[in-house]
Amino acid sequence: MKKEARFWESIGNNKVRCFLCPHNCKINVDKRGICGVRKNEGGKLYSLIYSSCSSVAEDPIEKKPLYHFYPGSAALSLGSVGCNLRCDHCQNYGISRALPEDIFLNEISPQDAVELAKKHGCRGIAWTYNEPTIWHEYTFDSAKLTKEAGLYTVYVSNGYIKEEPLKEISPYLDAMNIDVKAFHEDFYKKICKAHLEPVLNTCEIAKSLDIHIEVTYLVISEINDSFDEIRKFCKWVVEKLGEDTPVHFSRFHPDYKMTDVPATSIDKLLKIYEISKDIGILFPYIGNVPHGEYENTFCPSCGNRVVERYAFTANTIGFKNGICKQCNTNIPIIID
Repeated sequence: MKKEARFWESIGNNKVRCFLCPHNCKINVDKRGICGVRKNEGGKLYSLIYSSCSSVAEDPIEKKPLYHFYPGSAALSLGSVGCNLRCDHCQNYGISRALPEDIFLNEISPQDAVELAKKHGCRGIAWTYNEPTIWHEYTFDSAKLTKEAGLYTVYVSNGYIKEEPLKEISPYLDAMNIDVKAFHEDFYKKICKAHLEPVLNTCEIAKSLDIHIEVTYLVISEINDSFDEIRKFCKWVVEKLGEDTPVHFSRFHPDYKMTDVPATSIDKLLKIYEISKDIGILFPYIGNVPHGEYENTFCPSCGNRVVERYAFTANTIGFKNGICKQCNTNIPIIID
């Protein structure tokens, strides 16, 4: 469904500039921005995907992944098409690289999304699968209605959004899992066709806006997995986001244009897990790997297992009312 976009301006000769994301695309008539879903028609910018959904599912919140945000709850998860990054290793390229006219899309209005979430007993709504920030017109309208209905709201994002639109939606956005895909600029330029600094800025701004933040770092062999880079990333998390920010180190699996790169070794991930703890990350996790202790949450003071996870399920066994049952340490997990 087409709707006039937000965050754009006319720059003459029927040309427009979009400032939803840091690309700041200058778009001629009948052309689209990098995301593929924002088009200049007659000198006005339109979103081509308002309420257009490629993917609808009831997911455990742990799948986002969010481990410190209503553990064990279910979220109605919605995705559309398009993306403002061009990652060579994209594992959702079937929709992130698709154009609206090339794929079947269900029209689900903001109000219908809320009713669907309530019907299926979901605790909230997550915009995920492809990049939700390019869906701003729809997610903004939906988030307001979702909050009015007493449900939570979630972005699973690459973090490539400008400060103004992020601030606009922030009163209605409860949580974000943000991908920091590497901690050096060359990776973002070569692999993602973007830049690192705007992503870091988004993380810091979202934190300052009291949005619950968890960060995912996909570890790719010989590309962004040097221990020096990991240490720098972890130090940034501690200094800018806080030591209690959950960090998910996920295992890479070959896909899209990077099928020649091997899957990350478990040994490498376990070493990174230990490095992150040594740097001061209180709640590191490892994802996309067989079940193990590294997906559970432990009290940073006494080591008591406070949340036990298995196959996207969560049991809050070791804390009550946000307090460790064994030593009374506050555990920063949002829960009813």
